[in-house]
Amino acid sequence: MSRPGQWWRRKSTPAKVETYTRWSFHFFALIEVGVLGLPLLGQGRLPHAVWLFLLVCGHALFAALVASRALDWTRGLRPQPLRLMWALGAVSALLAGTLLALVDRGVGGDDTATALGTLFVGLLGFGGGSITLGIRSRRRVLGLVLGFSTGTGLVLFALDDPVVAALAMALATLFAMGFFTFTSVFSVWLLNAVYELDAARETRARLAVAEERLRFGRDMHDVMGRNLAVIALKSELAVQLARRGRAEAVDQMIEVQRIAQESQREVRDVVRGYREADLGAELAGAHGVLTAAGIACEVSGESAAAGLPGEVQSALGWVVRETTTNVLRHGDAGLCVVGLRVAEGQVVLTVENNGASGATGSGGGSGLAGLRERLAAVEGTLEAGPVGDGVFRVVAEVPLTSVAHEVAS
Repeated sequence: MSRPGQWWRRKSTPAKVETYTRWSFHFFALIEVGVLGLPLLGQGRLPHAVWLFLLVCGHALFAALVASRALDWTRGLRPQPLRLMWALGAVSALLAGTLLALVDRGVGGDDTATALGTLFVGLLGFGGGSITLGIRSRRRVLGLVLGFSTGTGLVLFALDDPVVAALAMALATLFAMGFFTFTSVFSVWLLNAVYELDAARETRARLAVAEERLRFGRDMHDVMGRNLAVIALKSELAVQLARRGRAEAVDQMIEVQRIAQESQREVRDVVRGYREADLGAELAGAHGVLTAAGIACEVSGESAAAGLPGEVQSALGWVVRETTTNVLRHGDAGLCVVGLRVAEGQVVLTVENNGASGATGSGGGSGLAGLRERLAAVEGTLEAGPVGDGVFRVVAEVPLTSVAHEVAS
């Protein structure tokens, strides 16, 4: 059974921001009921206070529904909820108009009028903020705020309210709606920015892989291009000499055989250089890549890498490369600590990060199973798993005595 809060740690940073944004707007419904609805029940002289309270609750739930659908549209999960947005705007205007009528009739006295005025401004603010989540154009957002504010002033002026009172209510509506609409616009912008940054980080990782493939392709072309051209020319020359019965054809084919064997050796060298990872370079590369991605990285024990056998450096270098890649792609880490130490005849590499899924990988050659295969070639072991509150640790151990024995033999 998963521990409490583990579902949150497994989420990526964009998913966490989206969840936080959604629940913030759901929480706005509770704020609307608590700040605007509950005070109505304390107004003893206000008739139908219970019904007004229920209307506030219904408006809050409706606004939360519109906010949820609008955020779905922002993330491309649903079509734009235009009908719901228009309906919420109409309901908010209708309730606001009813409240203005009650205030104009002087229902409940001055204290009640203040409460109804606060309710009026709050309904328009919460309703306008939810509607704004479904609007992409900033001009339309501004038009929505100015429209409701201007309409408030005109309605109050039409009801023969004093100009100062009408202007004050219009400004209060402007500030309230402005605050909530700004909150909505900023929340959507922040959510989209986080997803775009995450996509950019994924693209950067893919570009790094593509760049490595291009480098390998260039190396193979440099090695094989010239040799294959020489083999083709000498083979053609040998064919011509053989047709003429010349003994030099044998010498040309011997040369072709030599070049082919040399090409095989050079290809093996290129592949070996591609498959073998230099531990020191991988440690420095991990620090640079993680730091560039905004993840604090601490590396210790780099000096111990220089004295290790080549097979050990290659195996541990792949551990550093794979775990670093997985921290970038799959985790939500803010700190990654890499440590290398040699003690009691074995070398120990430890990679820790505070993203619970940051070191996991898929099976096969690119995951933990592939790392275990590489370490098994030098009699090493690999352990990986969570060790604390959101901390994931990978520990690779390789005995140096066995490696030294293999080199000596």
